[in-house]
Amino acid sequence: MRTLLRARLDTRAANDMIRDGTMAKHMEEILGQLRPEAAYFTTLDGGRTCLLVFDLQDPSQLPAVVEKFFLDMEAEVELHPVMNTDDLRKGLAALG
Repeated sequence: MRTLLRARLDTRAANDMIRDGTMAKHMEEILGQLRPEAAYFTTLDGGRTCLLVFDLQDPSQLPAVVEKFFLDMEAEVELHPVMNTDDLRKGLAALG
């Protein structure tokens, strides 16, 4: 299932990772694991935020997906099922 992950990183934890040079390594590990179809990095609600769209094939993947954000970055994480335009068309067509 196409899923949007929104992770708002804790400022102090992210600052420490940037200062000690480990932020890039952690992000590369996450991106390599999830292989997102889209990845965006911005600020939301006053903090560093990562937005990833990836394929969540099974709910049992959730711990592996979110724990790196929780443990390494003390992030607030949200997951949302999302559709692209083709998915929306298909869903609307199914309504009749």
